[in-house]
Amino acid sequence: MPASTTTTAPVVLTAKALLLDMDGTIVNSDAVVERCWRDWAVSHGLDPQEALKVVHGRQGYATMAVLLPERPMEVNHAENAVMLARETADVDGVVPVPGAPEFMASLAGLPHALVTSADAALATARMTAAALPMPEIRVTAESVGASKPDPEGFLKGAAALGVDPADCIVFEDSAAGIAAGRAAGMRVIGIGPRAAAHTPTAHAEDLRSLRVTATADGSIEVTVMVTASAVATTGSAA
Repeated sequence: MPASTTTTAPVVLTAKALLLDMDGTIVNSDAVVERCWRDWAVSHGLDPQEALKVVHGRQGYATMAVLLPERPMEVNHAENAVMLARETADVDGVVPVPGAPEFMASLAGLPHALVTSADAALATARMTAAALPMPEIRVTAESVGASKPDPEGFLKGAAALGVDPADCIVFEDSAAGIAAGRAAGMRVIGIGPRAAAHTPTAHAEDLRSLRVTATADGSIEVTVMVTASAVATTGSAA
């Protein structure tokens, strides 16, 4: 096996604050998302596999707008309310992403916020099901007027923490979320297999590949252990 796939080299990024997506990044909710959206796609005569390609990272109404572009947005919002209620009630299979408990524990006392396309009820249900601590500062669906890939959520998270966007690091798994972080002028650490194809600043297979520490000057240092071949793709930005 080539050495590039077996050796690791650290990418070290420094920041003043960290902004965390939830689904796919710290919570694995794929089982629920796929159950609900497969059913929705079939009920509208759509290919479930094609629907699942665009659902991750967006608010439900925005996903519906992509899949049914001619449909009135008020119908999307009405169906999204029904979908949110179903997803909130269904936590079967919701588990932490590998390394999430340790990762969240390492953030205690450090400036960080949750920035999710879920509403407050759904975020609470999934974080509780995964037994993860809920960040004190949260930007949920009710807090924004536009869904990812719009940067509004991440910009609001930075503002709530009192940190310049350029001094924030985003943790994301989806194309829409990575695009939103970049549009906000932030560096993005991609988490998991979905993230790898969307050119994040650095990429980690899961949260076990990350180390978060506070520095003497009050900054946050994030070390990402990646394969040597991935370093060639993402670079070693600081």
